[in-house]
Amino acid sequence: MGYPEDVLAPEEQLILHRHPHWKMLFWPIVTLVVVTALAGFAGGFAARKAPEGTARTVLLIAILAIWLIIVVWRCVAPILSWKSTHFIITDRRLMVRQGVLTHSGIDIPMSRISSVQFRHGLFDRMLGTGTLIIESSSSEPLEYDDIPSVQQVHSLLYHQVFDVDHGDNGWDAHRREHGDYR
Repeated sequence: MGYPEDVLAPEEQLILHRHPHWKMLFWPIVTLVVVTALAGFAGGFAARKAPEGTARTVLLIAILAIWLIIVVWRCVAPILSWKSTHFIITDRRLMVRQGVLTHSGIDIPMSRISSVQFRHGLFDRMLGTGTLIIESSSSEPLEYDDIPSVQQVHSLLYHQVFDVDHGDNGWDAHRREHGDYR
């Protein structure tokens, strides 16, 4: 898993590491297919109809440049953003890390979490995703969208926060109930 293990303290155990749900990649992939088809059509049209020589070459380079700009802006950037967003639960804290060029993150100690909720509509339930809402003792609720298997993550986090407080190891109890969700 690489990245999460680099941020763990000594003796801290990784329980869960997730990227946002793949549905975030749906529109970038659709954009890639559509823009590539349009660029191919425009390039073929330009190659057949444009006069020979420099004008055709300039037109084909312009089509390629526009295609490249759109692909980087609407496809590559969202994919890099998805890949660089990490939702991590350890036995001591919840961590969220994101960013490609500028990294940002938040750590919430398990002892500070006062409430764990989730929300997902019909479409999110069909895809197995949702929003995780975490209230800590010192701030407004934090909402994390597009968490895969949000109900399982909610249950895992709830057990980790509240069962550990009562002497049970929340992760082991969750594993017995639901299986390993790494």
